[in-house]
Amino acid sequence: MSGPQQQLAPTNVKPANKSAGLTRGASALLALALITGCAQINGATTQAVTTKSVVADAKTATTTAARNPLYELRTYTTNDGKLDALHARFRDHTARLFERHGIQNVAYWTPTDKPNTLVYIVAHPDRDAAKAAWAAFVADPEWKTAYAASIADGQLVTNIDSVFMAATDYSPAF
Repeated sequence: MSGPQQQLAPTNVKPANKSAGLTRGASALLALALITGCAQINGATTQAVTTKSVVADAKTATTTAARNPLYELRTYTTNDGKLDALHARFRDHTARLFERHGIQNVAYWTPTDKPNTLVYIVAHPDRDAAKAAWAAFVADPEWKTAYAASIADGQLVTNIDSVFMAATDYSPAF
């Protein structure tokens, strides 16, 4: 065979990337299927996996989860002079701990017209998962230690706003 249906041996495996339109989970599924030469597709194990079949199945398997997460927009306002310390806490601890507890990091911003502000979006499978993930996060001993160390010279944050959001049917995929 040749073209997109060509079978790939493990030596031909190249990591999937965002340009292929796959989520991290789908990329992992693609890599695993191509490395092992088989995949679980719609409940049946298949041999002789093709790149095209695995990519299509990975996209189908992740479409619902990837398109329908519950997004959470969070805005933190810091005390004067504390934004850099908040960035350090997120960079060194918080973002990694979010992932540990099932809170998916989407993006982080600092508004150009609002000093002392951090805005970010995280994603959850649903509201119950969000509630459980936040509870696990704040109970994490590593988080408690990082939080205590970060506020040793005074509170960083004066206000936190949180808004849960669902993407519209016309929202572009990202």
